Amino acid sequence: MTFTQEKSLAAKVRADFPILHQQIHGHPLVYLDNAATSQKPIAVLNALQHYYEHDNANVHRGVHTLSSRATDAYEGARDKIAAFVNAASRQEIVYTRNASEAINLVAYSWGMANLQQGDEIILTVMEHHSNLIPWQLVAQRTGAVLKFVELTETEEFDLEHFKSLLSDKTKLVSVVHVSNTLGCINPVQEIGQLAHRYGAKVLIDACQSAPHMPLNVQEIDCDWLVASGHKMCGPTGVGFLYGKLELLRSMPPFLGGGEMIADVFLDHATYADLPQKFEAGTPAIAEAIALGAAIDYLTGIGMDKIHAYEQELTAYLFHQLEQIPEVRTCGPRPKADGSGRAALAAFTAGSTHPHDLSTILDQAGVAIRAGHHCTQPLHRYLGAQSTARASLYFYNTCDEIDRFIQALKEAIEFFGSIFG
Repeated sequence: MTFTQEKSLAAKVRADFPILHQQIHGHPLVYLDNAATSQKPIAVLNALQHYYEHDNANVHRGVHTLSSRATDAYEGARDKIAAFVNAASRQEIVYTRNASEAINLVAYSWGMANLQQGDEIILTVMEHHSNLIPWQLVAQRTGAVLKFVELTETEEFDLEHFKSLLSDKTKLVSVVHVSNTLGCINPVQEIGQLAHRYGAKVLIDACQSAPHMPLNVQEIDCDWLVASGHKMCGPTGVGFLYGKLELLRSMPPFLGGGEMIADVFLDHATYADLPQKFEAGTPAIAEAIALGAAIDYLTGIGMDKIHAYEQELTAYLFHQLEQIPEVRTCGPRPKADGSGRAALAAFTAGSTHPHDLSTILDQAGVAIRAGHHCTQPLHRYLGAQSTARASLYFYNTCDEIDRFIQALKEAIEFFGSIFG
């Protein structure tokens, strides 16, 4: 894909995102905070509105027309998710509020039932807090031990260190697919193969990969995979857990209530089959349906095309950042074609505080993130209190990168003139 093709694609998809066509402080919005949340196309907004205007009813519980239509749309979205990640069965897809809840589901259902004193859980120093804190809590309650894979000199997953941590005590490996700070793409298939040799289970946090590249859980051969809808053009309040069928069937319920039961007596209950066993209470119906619409939208474009386009944007972004002497980026450098890392750049700019940079850039209409990006341990490991982060999606353009770079240069110059 050439930049000429890129520009025509960008022009086509940008028309689908109303929020992008506004001014911030008198400047056209440049939205570069996509790793935090993506924007929503009209198709997703329409799906939300259509449900509430035409089909609003509870799912599974009614035989009337509205309930039947709502149930069909809700379960149809599950089928779309299963196809999106190439699950072997729709029963392997469990709706959650977000990826954080999905990880907690595995931690409290499988972890509390299977981990014991001295068992080992392998994580990495780059994990998002959502893939760290649940395992800390489980380890505290079960006596399991946490171990952490460190980084290579290029600030990527250290595969050799990972191999040295594996042993017969390893019961779980839980790792992010794409780091939201380093931008590195971890070798999850190889990680899984190595972990399975020791009988360990493998969980993949795909929050930063599901929106940007094709996923195939059968090829990866992970035991669980989690993602959040709001990062992949869907609404907030819905995410999903993929899990291997027999593994999910072996796990006890995470929450109790309506929908997740077969029969209830005063002193005991039996539970529904998958996936309802893990979906207690009235779900986020409209949000799930809209997530299905988001998946339709993404697959209509083509995840391979999205990934290829973002590689070109990545190459351009890093080329421009490398022209600024004060900027130091985190994670590996992309290859010449932009491959080898995600379309985001977390960075520092000399002594200028990231929050100051973000504030000044906002005045120019450029939205970036500043802080620790829910990776405080990683920032300590890197020796940085916080970083600024520009993260791209398929509706961003090279022109927007140019505007970001210009605003960044002006901000660095401004603070340099004040603090010398």
